Amino acid sequence: MHKFGDMAKDLNRFPVQLSTLQKQFTLPAHEGSAFSDSYVAFLRTVISLRTLNVSDNALQDLWHLEKKLLKLLHVDSAGSRTWFLDSCGATTHPERRLLLTNHDLGVPLTGSEVQTGLNFANSLPELFAGKEMGEDALRVLREILKIRTRILADIAAELPHVRAAIKWAATHTKSS
Repeated sequence: MHKFGDMAKDLNRFPVQLSTLQKQFTLPAHEGSAFSDSYVAFLRTVISLRTLNVSDNALQDLWHLEKKLLKLLHVDSAGSRTWFLDSCGATTHPERRLLLTNHDLGVPLTGSEVQTGLNFANSLPELFAGKEMGEDALRVLREILKIRTRILADIAAELPHVRAAIKWAATHTKSS
């Protein structure tokens, strides 16, 4: 578990910047010193994507869609207060993981299938399936994949500039 100040230091960000991220992504912020490794991993991902020039709008759109998909798949019923962050930091099967929540969908992210029907809640089932109520997990996944594709293309375009900046910084900071 991480204290807020330690988390800010580890992420090389001012506390006010982390507070802003918490508000933007509606993250639980009143946990005292109980910030999990997955919480820190999520913030590190967002900071990395921003460093690679991914827009806040793209991140927000993707965040809302990923959370919506996870709700449609009943991941939110597992009982965790941070259910949408609990997979952050995991490294196995990256081809099956969402970009921000890092949730493993169990199948490669192609937009042709998703493992539906999982429900970890002890509640009664819905009267109608989500699709009949107008919410389709595959439709949401396809929207996620459109945004993800744009983000990954933006990152690929930015990488040469990042590499050049690192090279420049390495030659100019040796004497410091």
